[in-house]
Amino acid sequence: MTRGTRVLVVDDKAELAAALADELRARGFDAVALSDAVGALAEVSRGVHDALVTDLRMPGHDGLELLAESRRVAPEAPVLIMTAFSAVDTAVEAIRRGAHHYLTKPFGSDELALFLERALDEVKVRRESRALTRSLGASLPSIVGRSAAMQEVVQLVRRLADAEVPVLILGETGTGKGLVARALHAESRRAARPFVSVNCAALPEPLLESELFGHARGSFTGATSSRSGLFASAEGGTLFLDEVGELSLAMQAKLLAVLETGRYRAVGEDRERVADVRVISATHRDLSRTEAFRPDLRYRLEVVSLELPPLRARPGDLPQLVEHFLESSRERHPASPVRRLSASAMAVLAAHDWPGNVRELQHVVERAVILGGQEEAGPDALPRLVPSGGSPRTDFGDTLVPMRELQRRYAAFVLERCEGHKRRTCETLDLDLKTLNRLLEPPVT
Repeated sequence: MTRGTRVLVVDDKAELAAALADELRARGFDAVALSDAVGALAEVSRGVHDALVTDLRMPGHDGLELLAESRRVAPEAPVLIMTAFSAVDTAVEAIRRGAHHYLTKPFGSDELALFLERALDEVKVRRESRALTRSLGASLPSIVGRSAAMQEVVQLVRRLADAEVPVLILGETGTGKGLVARALHAESRRAARPFVSVNCAALPEPLLESELFGHARGSFTGATSSRSGLFASAEGGTLFLDEVGELSLAMQAKLLAVLETGRYRAVGEDRERVADVRVISATHRDLSRTEAFRPDLRYRLEVVSLELPPLRARPGDLPQLVEHFLESSRERHPASPVRRLSASAMAVLAAHDWPGNVRELQHVVERAVILGGQEEAGPDALPRLVPSGGSPRTDFGDTLVPMRELQRRYAAFVLERCEGHKRRTCETLDLDLKTLNRLLEPPVT
C-alpha cells in the first residue's frame, strides 16, 4: 500500500517537514514536504494526495483548516495531526472532525509510518468492502422495489454515493426522498460520519438560520448561550435539506454563499468556519419553474438530480412494499395477529391511485395491522380508498341533502382519510378544531 502512495507532510519548520518526508520516501512513500501553510492549503485543494500529515499550529492556516479541506476534496485520504503536548485538546477536536490519529511531538519515524500504514490499510479495506457489495448487486436495504424504475434509482445511488457533489432529489410528497438521501450517505465515503436532516419548511427563517449555522451568546433575544448549528453537527458527513424549495430568498442567499465558499458564520459571530459537509437536498417542486427560487442556487444544488417515481407509476412494487410494511408494523404492534392481507384487500390497494405515495401505503398497512382481528386482514381493516381515476365515495344516494349535512359527511370522509387524526384533518380542511367538531356533530332529529 506504500509504494507510490502520495503523502503531503506539512510543518512550518521546513527542516522537520523535509526530514519526515525523507524518512517516508525511504519506506516507499511518495512524500512531499511543505512548510508554507498557504501553499499547503492550495496543494491540498487539488485533491491528488492519498494521505496528509500536518502540524496543528502554523502561521497562515492551522492544521484544522487543512484537515477540513482534505476531507472536502479527498474524504478517504487519512489525516494525521502532529502537535505539541500543550495542544492535545485541540488535537482531540481534530479527531472528532475526522482526523485518523494525532502524534505528540517528539515522535519517531517508525511511529509515524506505523500509524500511516494502518490508516491506509483501513481505507483499502473499506474500498474493497464497498466493491464487493456492489459486485454482488445487492439492493440497498432502505430502498424497496424490484421495478425497473426503482432499480434505476438504486444504480444511480451507487454511482452518485462517492461523487462528492450536491444531489437534488426530486419527487412527489411521500415517495421516499429522505430514505434515498440516507442511502446516498450510507454508501458514501462519509458513511462513518453524521447524517443530519432538517425540514426547511418546518422552521421560520430566524430559527432556521440559527439551526443551520449556530449562534453566539447574546446574538438575539433568548440566546443565553452559544450553540452549534447543523453544519457543525454534520462535520465530515452529510447535511440533508428536505423541502429546500420552501427557503426564503434571504436564506437562499446565505446557503448559496456556503456552497460557493465552503465557509459560514454563526449568527452573531465574525469568524468564519469551514463547512466540511456534503449537501443533499430534496423538493417536491419544479424549481426551474418556481419564480421565488434563485436559479444560481438551483444550479449549485442540482449538480446532479435524482427523480423518484410516484407509487402509481410502479404498481408491480406494491406486494413487496406491503410485505415490508407488514413486517415493520408487526414489530411496532407485536400483539396484532395480522400476518398478511387477503386477496380482496390487495385488490383494493391495487385499485387505488396513491396520491400520498409510499408514505400513504405505510399508514394504510399499519392501520390494517392495528385493526385486523385475524391472521389475514381483509378490506374491512382498510380505510375507504379512492379507486384509480375515480372520486371519493360520499354515499349520497339519490336523496338531495342540505349543505350542512354535505359538509358533515365530507368532514367525516376527510377525518377517515387522515386516519382519525383531527389535527391533520383541520390542516387539510383549513379549519380550526372547534369548527371541525361542530361540523362532525350528528344532525338533530
